[in-house]
Amino acid sequence: MEEKIKVGIVGLGLIGASLLKALANNSSYEVFCVSLSSYKKALSLCKAASAEIDLVKDCDIVFVCSTIEKTPEMLDKLNCILSSKTIVADVSSTKGQLINKKYNFNFILSHPMAGSHSSGFEALNPELFKGSKWLIGKNNELLERIIKDVGAKPFLFDMTYHDEYCAQISHLPTILSFLLFDVAQNPAKEIASSGFRDTTRLAMTNCQLALDMFKNNFENIEKMFNLLNKRFNDLKNYTDDEKIKLFSSIAQKRAEMYDDCGKNIFKI
Repeated sequence: MEEKIKVGIVGLGLIGASLLKALANNSSYEVFCVSLSSYKKALSLCKAASAEIDLVKDCDIVFVCSTIEKTPEMLDKLNCILSSKTIVADVSSTKGQLINKKYNFNFILSHPMAGSHSSGFEALNPELFKGSKWLIGKNNELLERIIKDVGAKPFLFDMTYHDEYCAQISHLPTILSFLLFDVAQNPAKEIASSGFRDTTRLAMTNCQLALDMFKNNFENIEKMFNLLNKRFNDLKNYTDDEKIKLFSSIAQKRAEMYDDCGKNIFKI
């Protein structure tokens, strides 16, 4: 009988809890969970759960699913208890604070490109990763196996560009969503329909996550905002025909970017 792979999950917010649920019924794995606030909620889904990080010391692979701000602290704690053979993957949406770090264990920068405006253990969704890309900084057979087993697609990615690109596709859109909702006047909100609903969905993002994005990736967010502002000012000088041509081109590219299930099928 094949020995089960021991998987540790540190942090049981949306990503950690969804990863747990996605692995819970897979007989290839034994899952060990660490969370100060939610470990008791995880007991029925895993081999063991605790508030103490020592629980994962004998795991083959550990996923650090803590908040952006807490991730470096958790990695430092793991560095004191894990062997050099243990694989550790973070899931943080910013990498600037991690990219040059060295640890005793086999550290792999990773980021599942899946999420929700919902947060916390109760928001867990075993289907969260289905069909999504999961960015990895280097190839690793075990990590890639787990990623595939939860329905995602391992995607080898140069993490040097991670924060710059995430500012463009995630972090700035999140901040703008908050601000757009804030600047709209109440009489306008009273008559708002699906367009306003859809463009402000990210304003329901966990506030701590939004703050962590803003603080840890501010330079890239600001750079992207300035570029957006320049494009807006340039647009004012376009003729009507030029505006229509631009809007038409963008609309076609946007229509081709996602399939009928909403999954990204864009190819460079």
